[in-house]
Amino acid sequence: MIEPIILFFVLGIIAGLVRAELRLPGPIYDFVSMLLLLAIGLKGGIELAKQPFLTLLPQILVVFVMGLILPLIGFPILRKFGRFKRADAASIAAHYGSVSVGTYAVAAAFMETQNIYFEEHMPLLLVVLEVPAILVGIVLAKGLSKETQWSSVAHEVFAGKGVVLLLGGLFIGWIAGSDGLDSIKPLFFDLFKGILALFLLEMGLIAASKISSLHKYGLFLIVFGIGMALLSAVIGTGLGLLLNLSIGGTAMLAILAASASYIAVPAAMRISVPEANPTLSLTASLGITFPFNVLIGIPVYYELAVRAHAIFGA
Repeated sequence: MIEPIILFFVLGIIAGLVRAELRLPGPIYDFVSMLLLLAIGLKGGIELAKQPFLTLLPQILVVFVMGLILPLIGFPILRKFGRFKRADAASIAAHYGSVSVGTYAVAAAFMETQNIYFEEHMPLLLVVLEVPAILVGIVLAKGLSKETQWSSVAHEVFAGKGVVLLLGGLFIGWIAGSDGLDSIKPLFFDLFKGILALFLLEMGLIAASKISSLHKYGLFLIVFGIGMALLSAVIGTGLGLLLNLSIGGTAMLAILAASASYIAVPAAMRISVPEANPTLSLTASLGITFPFNVLIGIPVYYELAVRAHAIFGA
């Protein structure tokens, strides 16, 4: 049985391809995005309150390093085989070192539907993964230049809507705990899948609009968008085993690694690498990788985690 929220995404893609007069109004889309980010943060904060921070430090450090390595893998591939300009290759690589909150939300819904346990502090790792790829992308594009507006980049990264809402939700959930959030659970927890369905409907419309941008680099972007996701998922799976995560936790780390940013990184690249073509990055991340992960990738990555634990697990 196909998950209904996935069908909303398919509806959005079809409506976008046939150019139907369908679009979420801007304020509604912003509201839906805010609810999703806060809900993910709140759930993570509740779990975070149950364990000492120091026990999570190894995972935080490993995920941070993963965020540094992934764009370093993608960049030479884009330069040598895709023949992209340096700025464009660095920007695309940075997108693939960061993370997609939308993909995480779909994965969390998938795990819940299948009754699969995973470590619920994953939102904290999601926030950690937002940052390092942006820094690497800027350095790959420009080197350690004095002209780089690091203060503006830092403000865009840490004061951006996604990071503020995720960290804010984590903090509120951590302070209030499960019992303290009872009064707002109907909005943020009970309606989570309905909100996610609306979000995916809009994402389907946007993805369809990006697919039409596949011109000069179309075939390569398709191969790279899928291939990089699969390779990153394998890396995430290996690190999940290294960190002794559960099968669900390993799958979630693989999903985080396989996803590509379409919110935080575009904003940061716009400031720091304005010469990069944002259409290329968004076409790859939102037009190719996001649909692949939502429609095919998530169950594949879970099966990868299951098999990896069966072969290499203790």
